[in-house]
This record gives sequence, C-alpha cells and structure tokens, in this order.
Amino acid sequence: MITPPTSTQQLEGALSGQTVVVIGGSSGIGLETARQARIAGAGLIVTGRDPVRLHRAGEELAALSTARLDLGDVAGLARFLATLPARIDHVLVTGGGPGYSPIADLDFDEVLRVLDEHLLGALRVARGCARRVRAGGSLTMVTGTHARRPGVGLCVAAIAAAAVPVIAANAAIELSPMRVNAIAAGFVDTPLSARILGDDLERRRAELRATLPIHRVVGAADVAAVAIHLMTNTAVTGATYDVDGGQQLIP
Repeated sequence: MITPPTSTQQLEGALSGQTVVVIGGSSGIGLETARQARIAGAGLIVTGRDPVRLHRAGEELAALSTARLDLGDVAGLARFLATLPARIDHVLVTGGGPGYSPIADLDFDEVLRVLDEHLLGALRVARGCARRVRAGGSLTMVTGTHARRPGVGLCVAAIAAAAVPVIAANAAIELSPMRVNAIAAGFVDTPLSARILGDDLERRRAELRATLPIHRVVGAADVAAVAIHLMTNTAVTGATYDVDGGQQLIP
C-alpha cells in the first residue's frame, strides 16, 4: 500500500512560539492538524462538540486551553472569539459535514442549520479573527469538492463547497494583512466518514484505492499537511487547495 511520506523533521520548529486555534479539533482533520501543529512547536487552543473527545484531545495535545463549541451556536461562538488571547497566529475551521439528501426529501430546517454553520459560521469566525489574528497570520477554512460535479443528494453540500472559497477570497482582500485560504477535500478516511457510510465504508475504500490516481485513500494527515503549509507559507492568501487524490478527475 502506498502511504503518505513522514514529514516530522520538516514540521519541527515551523510554528515554534506560535498559537494555533483549531475549531473542530477533537477528531478527524482538525485533530490531525492540531497534532502536526504541536509537532511544529505551536501552542494549541482546541474546540469540539463532544466533551469526552475534547477532553481526550486536550490531554493528548497538552493544549493551552479547550472549549466546547458548536459553530451553530452564535452566542457561544461570539463568547469564545471574544475571550481569545489578544494575539493569535493561526486559526483552522473544520465542520461536522454537510449531510446528504435528495432535493425531494430535504428537511429545510436541517438545510438552514447546515448552511448557517458552514457559511455564516465561517463569516462569523472571519470577523472575529480580524480582531485577534496578527498581521501575516492565517485563517484556513475546510470545505469539500462537492460543487465540482452534480449528483443525487449533493445539492446542499455543493452550495457550501462553492461558497466557502468565495468567502475565503473576499476575506483575504478585506481582512489583509491576515491571510485567508480554503482547503477543498474529497473523501477523507475519518471517523465522520465512517459514521456517514456505516457498513458501506470498506466498499468505498476499495473503490477509491482502485480508481484514484494516487492508488490509496486520502487520510486526515494529507489534509492536515496542507493546513500546516497554509499557516507557514506567508505568500499564500485567497487560495483554495484541493486535497482529493485526483477524485474529481475520474469520470
């Protein structure tokens, strides 16, 4: 099996003395990014929805602090952002997944919740970061590649995936010299993917191994490596990086 290269030596010291906030950092892509940021020397502030997972992540990462947080909780998010230290270096925002449903079966209360969290939540975080992230620091938003190709059940996910890069690009202009970027991920082998697919997970993994140009499944570490790159490369802003193993190239 082809595996991603180990880059621990490259990470060491890259974020030394810096503070990284990971919103959604108790599992999946957020947790793996926090791990890599810790190796790179950063101090971490981590949020999550599940208190058990959040406590476990905080202990593993020796986090500066943790906070239970839901992006859909407007008042809670405002309180969290207002209590951040005066100088933050980098913020990563991950979500809990958009959900998938055919248009005929849409629950519009759920649609509003998802879009509020992914789109207005991203804007709320961006506004809060404008007062907290240092010049040259970064905000990175994680979304998907669902907007690239239509499919049954993908409409709401596509709206979010299309809008987040636009938010990032506009924020990069309006909130400079803070840098703002987005990561568009395809299928990533995480606990969230396992919960969504259930018994179909192994079939999907096998299908991707057989069809992706990279001949392996994308993992959280692959996305995290790009997130760290966007924190450390001070020439990048307003960009969206695809991390999908070439999935969108397959007919």
